Amino acid sequence: MMLRLLLRAWPRGPAYVLGAPSRPFSAGSGPDEYLQHSIVPTMHYQDSLPRLPIPKLEDTMRRYLSAQKPLLDDSQFRKTEEFCKSFENSIGKELHEHLLAQDKQNKHTSYISGPWFDMYLTARDSVVLNFNPFMAFNPDPKSEYNDQLTRATNMTVSAIRFLKTLRAGLLEPEVFHLNPAKSDTDAFKRLIRFVPSSLSWYGAYLVNAYPLDMSQYFRLFNSTRLPKPNRDELFTDAKARHLLVLRKGNFYVFDVLDRDGNIVSPSEIQAHLKYILSDSSPVPDFPLAYLTSENRDVWAEFRQKLVQGGNEETLRKVDSAVFCLCLDDFPVKDIVHLSHTMLHGDGTNRWFDKSFNLIVAKDGTAAVNFEHAWGDGVAVLRFFNEVFKDSTQTPAITPQSQPAATDSSVSVQKLSFNLSDALKAGITTAKEKFDATMKTLTIDSIQFQRGGKEFLKKQKLSPDAVAQLAFQMAFLRQYGQTVATYESCSTAAFKHGRTETIRPASIFTKRCSEAFVKEPSKHSVGELQHMIAECSKYHGQLTKEAAMGQGFDRHLFALRYLAVARGVPLPELYQDPAYGRINHNILSTSTLNSPAVSLGGFAPVVPDGFGIAYAVHDNWIGCNVSSYSGRNAREFLHCVLKGLEDMFDTLEGKAVKT
Repeated sequence: MMLRLLLRAWPRGPAYVLGAPSRPFSAGSGPDEYLQHSIVPTMHYQDSLPRLPIPKLEDTMRRYLSAQKPLLDDSQFRKTEEFCKSFENSIGKELHEHLLAQDKQNKHTSYISGPWFDMYLTARDSVVLNFNPFMAFNPDPKSEYNDQLTRATNMTVSAIRFLKTLRAGLLEPEVFHLNPAKSDTDAFKRLIRFVPSSLSWYGAYLVNAYPLDMSQYFRLFNSTRLPKPNRDELFTDAKARHLLVLRKGNFYVFDVLDRDGNIVSPSEIQAHLKYILSDSSPVPDFPLAYLTSENRDVWAEFRQKLVQGGNEETLRKVDSAVFCLCLDDFPVKDIVHLSHTMLHGDGTNRWFDKSFNLIVAKDGTAAVNFEHAWGDGVAVLRFFNEVFKDSTQTPAITPQSQPAATDSSVSVQKLSFNLSDALKAGITTAKEKFDATMKTLTIDSIQFQRGGKEFLKKQKLSPDAVAQLAFQMAFLRQYGQTVATYESCSTAAFKHGRTETIRPASIFTKRCSEAFVKEPSKHSVGELQHMIAECSKYHGQLTKEAAMGQGFDRHLFALRYLAVARGVPLPELYQDPAYGRINHNILSTSTLNSPAVSLGGFAPVVPDGFGIAYAVHDNWIGCNVSSYSGRNAREFLHCVLKGLEDMFDTLEGKAVKT
């Protein structure tokens, strides 16, 4: 059961109580400046978190071959098998031993942390579509609070409260409680806070509680990915006190913390945002934000030109801002429009390099678009959940609240940039590239309303396994083959853990998919039910292994990284076309489930792929799919629906409709 926790990048969502009044906001640092007052310090468990294990080399080879089996014909598989044997008995063994030795010398971190940061920061592709995902908030349950100014103010205040709570060490540590009645209690917390940090994880473990790594959290605020030649840098300036606001491609900053570190009064924040919303400035002729969508080396070169052109101090204000609030000047029309708006927008009103952009549309629809190099879903979703909970339960202002009588023209600074002809030409080119790329992206979504977790758990099936099986069936139905599939899984239960890959395409899913898609009439309902159960059981095993750091992807990645770093000729295993194919993830999938989230999404990771964001709810299944011109997202979703219908028919004892 512990492993079920570790299965995702998504911690538990809080329970929500609706319709709470706005909170009285005291001046000065006081209890109202904090979201929580945890008696256990936020980072109390960090020192004693277990270290991410390095799998045995023979286990990695076995798992790798199992994942390759459904993707290769017999001849291809035999060749790959030979490469694996050779690797395991020669260079792979040497690299593995060197990795183990290196890991022993770096007990403060995990073996994957450094290489994984490098992977992101050395990537030269645009962060837009290639890396940044989005998560959209549910509307505020009190409809009148969805006014853009009201919601933007409340979310901003809640975000700053989160920042203050985190930095004061008063944010509840991120812990998965298998037995909350024992571990999520005041009595246990009063006891565990006196256990030294070097031992605290073990104390939690004794009562079936599993703390998660929180090392990424400090990058949530005041952080930006800076473009540099060949390798970007992560920049954080925790002393900065201002918010960055983008509207119509114009940049504004104002302080949200005073000189003593107290939150500026919500009515002042409201006044400043109202001032920005009332500014009649048009979109600039050359919107600078387009440059953050460029190839990273191109952007690095232009950034240097910006610095040389006298913009260094202005850029510093952008980079060091607490976060970026994007106020869009249009309402969201529908789910597809929401996905396009929050995933990429029109390029003028996002600073894609910030750790996150908090986006609030004209109708109050809100989302977070986040840069991925600095961290994964655990930190972002925790922030997301807390901001939703705080801003809806105890909003800082009401729709009737009056903005402070303050001169915002003094407090709000509108940033201006000196742009040379070369920079203007660069922005124009970036815009052309951006517009051309976005025209190739299609996004569509479905909701399967016939059932979800409740029904599937009664059938003793993994809801996630059934969703993944539907994707396998869909691709087989649409394109006639089984392809490389990636499902993200968090390893945050370990110190500096990042993610591991679950490989949902297996010999079991291939056999089951072919039975449903190609020849359902040849199998009895009982046989089809048995095949689904086999897939569920195997998927559960893969999930547990990945969550415990026992996948094969990160291990092979680290060994390859080590070979390159040591100047070793690239081993044959990595030159095998089969290795290239399994890492060309045509089906890239990720799931999250939280009462705060209405929708999430990301682009395909390869040009001929699908980006599949999904969630299995109690009584329905949602799926948001993106594709480029070479694939048809809508047709794929129709095939997903067909697969789900067929499986639910089968589980209810009915014959599959052909």
